[in-house]
Amino acid sequence: MSDHRIEKDSMGEMQVPANALWGASTQRAVINFPVSGRPIAPELTRALGLVKLAAARVNNKLGDLDAELAGSVESAALEVAENKLDEHFVVDVYQTGSGTSSNMNANEVIANRAIQLRGGEIGDKSVHPNDHVNLGQSSNDVFPTAIHVAAAESAQSRLIPALEELQDELKKKSEEFWDVLKIGRTHLMDATPIRLGQELGGHASQVEHGISHLRNTLGHLQELAIGGTAVGTGINTRAAFGSMVAAELSSETGIEFTEAGNHFEAQAAQDAAVAVSGALKTIAVSMMKIANDIRLLAMGPRCGLGELKLPATQPGSSIMPGKVNPVMCESVIQVGAQVQANDLAVQLGGQWGQLDLNTMLPLIARNLLESMRLLANVARVFTEKCLRGLEADAERCRSLIEESLSMVTSLNPLIGYDEAAKVAKEAFETGKTVRALLEEKELVSKEDLDKALDPESMTRPSE
Repeated sequence: MSDHRIEKDSMGEMQVPANALWGASTQRAVINFPVSGRPIAPELTRALGLVKLAAARVNNKLGDLDAELAGSVESAALEVAENKLDEHFVVDVYQTGSGTSSNMNANEVIANRAIQLRGGEIGDKSVHPNDHVNLGQSSNDVFPTAIHVAAAESAQSRLIPALEELQDELKKKSEEFWDVLKIGRTHLMDATPIRLGQELGGHASQVEHGISHLRNTLGHLQELAIGGTAVGTGINTRAAFGSMVAAELSSETGIEFTEAGNHFEAQAAQDAAVAVSGALKTIAVSMMKIANDIRLLAMGPRCGLGELKLPATQPGSSIMPGKVNPVMCESVIQVGAQVQANDLAVQLGGQWGQLDLNTMLPLIARNLLESMRLLANVARVFTEKCLRGLEADAERCRSLIEESLSMVTSLNPLIGYDEAAKVAKEAFETGKTVRALLEEKELVSKEDLDKALDPESMTRPSE
């Protein structure tokens, strides 16, 4: 038995691996684009399957595809949507800029799988990749539609829930550590006291705002290019096709998709993806700040700030016994850097929409979906393996407050800024605390001193 079979497309014959579900067009793309060794993302493969499934149903409803044939295409497309046939999606990410190669990969896999389900022989074209699976469609409206479907699903089913868990855990820690008073820091230098819960509450608010930014981009993402076919005019498809496919996709995903209000924008530009990526960048920046703050506050454990205690997740050094490093924080920070780099690629991809089609679609999809996947995964592991086990060293926090020169700030109303500055300078030079020095100088009464140097009162405006 031969290891290959012969398939044909408009350019002629091609040898295809015997058991492969793809055909000649896909095989040409495999030969043409040995670039990264990475196929399109599984989220995008799923979305292509959903689009083809919806299209088969609609074509049957419109009377353009008989029920038996449509049912076979739908069954095969469902397997693609369930990522059961991912091994047959073999085209490199860096391919045809419209995603035509991956659209044909989907068409051929679905056609050949449908042939199998009907008891036919792979490659016999009794289910045709173009005439049946791609009926009423073009790569130029299918691929941007698939990007939107994949990104909307990823955002709503994976990323937002992961971020909500992160926000909830930060809020819990804010409440748990509310009574822990510590020194604040601005410019990395000692400032006036703050509650540890206030710091973590600020972090929770950052995540909350990030979720809001992302949600605000989803409306544009839920507009689909399908129905525009080649250049947005809808040539070779029915007027109702786009809206009907959007309705089917809504039913399958639980996300309210609509046909694009303007097909020429939907195919010539990728502004929705650029906006979503911008929101992801904002989230990445926030998460980097949060992770780095926690890493700094846990620095030590004996020779640094040491105000927080991180859960130990793994040995920190191959040479220093007992060393434990803030590895979960470092993972978040690296993801943040990658997401910002991905955003630049998406931005450049959006910029290169020229005339009536964007031809950077696979690049945009790859980076947008990777950013969502990375942020969702790292948010979950950071929540589970760092935040939930986070502890505060309240005694260490108290001792650093007492040693801080910035405690003198609350004396401004009593002795004036200039005198307070002299006290701070002398305290630094002598190594004495502000409290001890003022008790020696008797510049204020003990009662006023105790009241002024009460750290809890410094964490809120005056009464």
